[in-house]
Amino acid sequence: MQIDLNSDLGEGYGAWSMGDDAAMLDIVSSANVACGFHAGDPRGLLETLRQAAARGVAVGAHVSYPDRVGFGRRAMDATSDELTADVIYQIGALQGLARAAGTQVTYVKPHGALYNTIADDARQADAVIAGVLAADPALVLMGLAGAPVLERARAAGLRLVAEAF
Repeated sequence: MQIDLNSDLGEGYGAWSMGDDAAMLDIVSSANVACGFHAGDPRGLLETLRQAAARGVAVGAHVSYPDRVGFGRRAMDATSDELTADVIYQIGALQGLARAAGTQVTYVKPHGALYNTIADDARQADAVIAGVLAADPALVLMGLAGAPVLERARAAGLRLVAEAF
């Protein structure tokens, strides 16, 4: 058995920092990097990605609902098409920044309310799965261990990582 220690990073805005990404990158093996919808700005995300690359830390797209005010913690009833497009957009943006930083996005971990909603909501889970597949079918989906979303993702052809807190 292998245990991967991950942390949510890249969540600051401009002069406002959120946590100590550099310190966390010294102890984690994977970084769930914000994609701008719940937190993060391009300059800060690029810096976090550069630091992850320098330390050999795996990078995941921490996709979320478009909810900066609520920090991605408010459930939203987005249409399937909207949610799929939002996921594609966020992954693509982070992939571009990661490439510029000398690393790559290898997995997707939904954030906050989206993570909790798709654990059991088949419609939203399928929309997120469709977004991941459309953006890059080689990405791994990280989800709550035992949640139905993992079986749905496996059936759709995604590789999975089951997470426990």
